Amino acid sequence: MRVLVLPEVRLYLNELSQILYEKDYFSYLETSERYVEELFEAIKTTLPRKQRRYASPFFDRYGKDMYYSIFRKNRQTQWYVFFNIYEDKGELIYLVRYISNNHMIAHLL
Repeated sequence: MRVLVLPEVRLYLNELSQILYEKDYFSYLETSERYVEELFEAIKTTLPRKQRRYASPFFDRYGKDMYYSIFRKNRQTQWYVFFNIYEDKGELIYLVRYISNNHMIAHLL
């Protein structure tokens, strides 16, 4: 099994730590960076083992027939990771296409 991430998702994650710091979710940029790194590591290592659900048609703009899984980081925030699953030469490939959190998209699920 492999977990791959689209370039635009990587770009979003690279910018996310700065956004969280600037919006005062974290007092220190280093703490914000660590938060995002831990989120990314959790996605890479546990996505194939997470419960998955079908994504609503609203999210078809990021890819057709996607699933999503939930990554809870604290009591207030859950991250939704949207992905497709492909098989290549007997190996399952999880392709992450979009990431957002409950503060932004929970009402769309």
